[in-house]
Amino acid sequence: MINSERLRVPINKNFVGLHVPKNHSPINSVFLTIMLEKEALTEQILSCAFKVHSKLGPGLLESAYQACLKYELEKLGFDVKSEVPVPLIYEEIKLECGYRIDLLVEDQVILELKTVEQLTDVHKAQVLTYLKFSGYRVGLLLNFRTKSLVKGIQRFIL
Repeated sequence: MINSERLRVPINKNFVGLHVPKNHSPINSVFLTIMLEKEALTEQILSCAFKVHSKLGPGLLESAYQACLKYELEKLGFDVKSEVPVPLIYEEIKLECGYRIDLLVEDQVILELKTVEQLTDVHKAQVLTYLKFSGYRVGLLLNFRTKSLVKGIQRFIL
């Protein structure tokens, strides 16, 4: 769980397509609380990403954006891990194939950073694969090689 005192972006409670009846069960309440917390967390992550992109602009190496974004998130008090290994488990064997999550925030949100002309299906598949093999449920694909970072953001939820 993230500490709500650290959140500086208001929580958006207007989920498109999310309907919770008035007399919802405690399980639905827990689900809604988790979804709101993850939305608030991704908003904070994106706020930091926008700050990094506006200061650095497009055109640098992925590693530069990764280091700066990690720094910005840690300044806000978030736990951020870099280059987190993602093993491939096939039947009874565990393969360490070199797959790595660029950044993992609060052990909840996967960040995959890119500096490419255009995001492709392969980039999207990479994030979905990391979500599937790691067990995490939320991922952000961020392409810093755009004039406007808004055009380089994709969010994934499993």
